[in-house]
Amino acid sequence: MVSEYKKSALSTFDKHEMKPLAEPMPIRLRFRKTGDLQYISHLDLQRVMSRVLVRSGIPVWYTQGFNPHAKMVFSMPLAVGTQSLCEYLDIKIDKKISTDEILARINSEVTDEMRFSAAYVPKSKLSEIALVSYEIELCAKDADPEKIEKLLTTHPLVMKKRSKAGDREVDILDYFKSVEVKREENIKLCITLTAGEGSLNPEMIIAALRENLGILTSDEESYTVMRTGVYFADGRAFE
Repeated sequence: MVSEYKKSALSTFDKHEMKPLAEPMPIRLRFRKTGDLQYISHLDLQRVMSRVLVRSGIPVWYTQGFNPHAKMVFSMPLAVGTQSLCEYLDIKIDKKISTDEILARINSEVTDEMRFSAAYVPKSKLSEIALVSYEIELCAKDADPEKIEKLLTTHPLVMKKRSKAGDREVDILDYFKSVEVKREENIKLCITLTAGEGSLNPEMIIAALRENLGILTSDEESYTVMRTGVYFADGRAFE
């Protein structure tokens, strides 16, 4: 069923043709990837986003040449099983349209699990993201907050890290910027990690807890991982 907003938006689009821009304009979109969407791969996300952009009627700029396609650049890909409140996508548009209209149009085509929270002309590059924060919630009855905190703050914490050059042993705490263990109904780990080439998959933290403390090994135990923020190297929130 087509939403009332979508009917109105498409009607406006049909009646008032958007004026072409002299040059393609960059637009940055911030969205979340939560719920069941945590289980789709980055490649599947790209495919979904391509369809969403087409259905929304946003005047996306396409590459020239033999195989034209919408120019899309995503921020750091999420590991399957990780949710996020702060994913970024850079596109370009070739016709005049307000960022408010872009945001409204694209949200008419997605569920709450992929809600877009911002659309704006970027003043920075995605490559400037230097830090990323996560909240990891542990549901494990034998988890000891003091032991977890000691493990995640005492060097070295050596794990095997996979790379294109092969597996190598690293001290994963070298990737930590900060860590806080919150003692609530379930234990919550608030961890900020380095990003870019020196990045760490938060699943390695889970693996370290399993190997060193013996928790999260049974079917009755569980955990969630949520990306909560991305930052510049000086700690300012990325925009």
